[in-house]
Amino acid sequence: MPLSSLAKRLGLKLSLNDPRWGQDKDNNRQAQEGKKPGDGPPDLDQLWRDFNQRLNGLFGNKNRNNNNGSGGGGGSGGGELKGAGVTVGAVAVIALLVWLASGAFIVQEGQKGIVTTFGRYSHDTPAGFNWRWPYPFQANETVNVSQVRTVEVGYRGNVRNKQARESLMLTDDENIIDIQFAVQYRLKDPVAWLYNNRDAEDTVRQVAETAIREIVGRSKMDFVLYEGREKVAYDTLQLMQQILDRYASGAMVTNVTMQGVQPPEQVQTAFDDAVKAGQDRERLKNEGAAYANQVVPTARGAAFRLLQEAEAYRSMVVENASGNADRFKSVLVEYQKAPGVTRDRMYLDTMQQIFSNTSKVMVDAKAGSNLLYLPLDKLIAQVAATEAQRANVTAPPPTAVLLPPPDQPYSGDQNRARESSRSREGR
Repeated sequence: MPLSSLAKRLGLKLSLNDPRWGQDKDNNRQAQEGKKPGDGPPDLDQLWRDFNQRLNGLFGNKNRNNNNGSGGGGGSGGGELKGAGVTVGAVAVIALLVWLASGAFIVQEGQKGIVTTFGRYSHDTPAGFNWRWPYPFQANETVNVSQVRTVEVGYRGNVRNKQARESLMLTDDENIIDIQFAVQYRLKDPVAWLYNNRDAEDTVRQVAETAIREIVGRSKMDFVLYEGREKVAYDTLQLMQQILDRYASGAMVTNVTMQGVQPPEQVQTAFDDAVKAGQDRERLKNEGAAYANQVVPTARGAAFRLLQEAEAYRSMVVENASGNADRFKSVLVEYQKAPGVTRDRMYLDTMQQIFSNTSKVMVDAKAGSNLLYLPLDKLIAQVAATEAQRANVTAPPPTAVLLPPPDQPYSGDQNRARESSRSREGR
């Protein structure tokens, strides 16, 4: 409130043009305190005049200030009012410049500026120096679109800090499983990210939990725990992106990483035993397969070798039989021509073949007589020694003792009967 208005309300007749305004009161107060006039704090008017002089000096009004110091009472009052008006104008201009400068803002690289007019989206700005209308007309907000953001589901900060309400899920075979995973995403539409959802980050977390529960609910426990982890992560990413696009959240999921997949802690021991049993089963299956891979080729090789040997033996037997049949036919022809000669020749060949494999022979010349012992091995040795001494000389064939055919028992009467039959045939 101006001092003149305050004086009018108080019923005092004060004039700003009176240079002695306020001095009497100060002099009286200083006299009461035992001080000389001028020793106290400066007067309020004097401070105001000094301030106006300094501002006028800044705006090139030094001459006017000098005139005010040498002029009369009415002239000094008008100069002070003009100085006050100039001061107010300068302050207003400075305030206007400051207000306009408050609309400038800088957007860093990888970010995007969003400008709103009276709270409603107006436009976005690229990286660099930008300007908007200051408050309360427009406002701006900077969004980092290059940053890869992370949302954790089932834990916070560390996998040991579990969130059981998020991590425990039910599989298709009605088993409970504990899953902890992280979702990485970035912004593809900052306007949608800011204005389409109330809490965008919490929306992404809820979408991730919903997607993983749907994927796990359609899968078996063993599939999620072992061979299907990557498949579950990929299906979760695809389903999350579909839901986020349906919500127009402006986020794009880049990766889903499984941090931990395991059964609940309450059944961890039993599950470990089941896992060990499964591992033992796989180990035994692998050992059986390795043994089969070792034995089966060996058995197949042995079977093939036996087949080849049997085939060779069959061929040999068939060829021998064919040869024997041909030989028998040729002998039969000769036998039909000369039966006795052929029979004797066959007998002699047979005895020669038998005696060639025998080292000792016992001969019963006549019934009731002593057996004759023929040491054929010694005779053969002597013959071999004689042949060794005689080089390039052919030795006479050894004498052989005739025995009866193997199909006829040997006796003296039969021998005499055979000799008489031979004599008759010779006649």
